[in-house]
Amino acid sequence: MKSSLMLTIILGLTSLMLVDPTRAQEATDAAAEDKANLAQDLTNPLADLVTIPIQMNYDSGIGPADDGSKLQTNIQPVYPLQLSEDWNLISRTIVPVIHQSDIFPEAGSQFGLGDINLSLFFSPKKPRSGFIWGVGPILYLASATDDLLGADKWGAGPTAVALTMRGRWTMGALGNHIWSFAGASERADIDNTFIQPFVAYTWPSAWTVSVQSESAYNWEGKEWSVPINVAVSKMVRLGKLPVSIQAGVGHWVTTPEAAANGWRFRLQANFVLPKPR
Repeated sequence: MKSSLMLTIILGLTSLMLVDPTRAQEATDAAAEDKANLAQDLTNPLADLVTIPIQMNYDSGIGPADDGSKLQTNIQPVYPLQLSEDWNLISRTIVPVIHQSDIFPEAGSQFGLGDINLSLFFSPKKPRSGFIWGVGPILYLASATDDLLGADKWGAGPTAVALTMRGRWTMGALGNHIWSFAGASERADIDNTFIQPFVAYTWPSAWTVSVQSESAYNWEGKEWSVPINVAVSKMVRLGKLPVSIQAGVGHWVTTPEAAANGWRFRLQANFVLPKPR
């Protein structure tokens, strides 16, 4: 009788421990904090994360008659490599898949692969005073599957990014410059500067709001392309896979003649993959 009573008491105490509301709440809070921290890490272009962002951009008002449109899906794998105890090498690739219509007079529509950009950032593993930076080369690959989807040029140049993360804020800028060095002689040379300032705020609920621009200056044509983009994202999980889902809208402040103008729209899913061991 005594042993049965003792066994009942032990089982009761065990069940109480298993459903301890304090511990359960602490576990829930810790999981929510981890999700919010990961959401903020994704606002850092140099984060030590293996990710595959897939970004869709829709622009209109293109061409001489302003009736052209472009849907560009950028597949942008990011892969960090540990070079030493002090340095990382972050590879960021942009692979554009494009569908466009009425961009050029009487050209109809085109669909296929655009020109690929590959950026390599050498970045310290231990930033000082919260200042994170990386520098390296950028390569422009003439990979377009249609002459109207790319520049038909090969190019290269320098690229750099610098940012700081203060509390829930992330602020910084990314930039590069590309010169063409080979390709079709009848096509225009590439001499372009790209500047992307950005600021983002992440809430403990893993929601993030960001404002950025993807401004480009064409030194050959002496023309600016300047959009202002605003986006909202939320960190969720598909099974065990963390994914940041984003929706955004932008407006072209200034563009060259016959280029995209007016409003633009963006959808993005950023998949966070486990790091290989």
